[in-house]
Amino acid sequence: MDLDRSFGFLVNDVARMFGRRFYLNGRRLGLTRAQCRTLGYLARNEGINQAGLADLLEIRPMTLVRQIDRMEDSGWIARHPDPSDRRARRLFLTDKGRRVLGIVWEVASETRDEALIRLSPAEAIQLIDLLVRVHGTLAERVPSPHGEPAIGGPAIDGETTAMRLPQRVPAEAMPAAGGGR
Repeated sequence: MDLDRSFGFLVNDVARMFGRRFYLNGRRLGLTRAQCRTLGYLARNEGINQAGLADLLEIRPMTLVRQIDRMEDSGWIARHPDPSDRRARRLFLTDKGRRVLGIVWEVASETRDEALIRLSPAEAIQLIDLLVRVHGTLAERVPSPHGEPAIGGPAIDGETTAMRLPQRVPAEAMPAAGGGR
């Protein structure tokens, strides 16, 4: 098998390299990649409980609790009691957390622009569209360790906590063509 043409290998390797580049671009934030991921997933799933967020992040709940403690101490996240389960806490971003997340998105956009520089705007949009379709297919078919869909968690007030994918990026927001492939 040619790993350079293997879908699974390429997706994982691109994600790994993108994460490293994001880390290098984001060093000025003073945040860890784990904190950035947590803020991003929480922004898409506000009101989720800690166990549900740990499942989305694919980390152990106890690992997340310590991270949430530090992020709450920093004023980025607030825990609120779950009205239906007095043992559970629901997680929400604070205004300070939203401001920090705005800076994280700037670093993510910078990193995305670097990653897609060799694609034309049309190719970049096509790549994102194709990945969204693959993501949707896998989200329908891959169960989580708890038997729930991989993306999504327990219902909150009748709505799913499914991770919402980013909206389509308009062509004008994509990086300038950097010489094709």
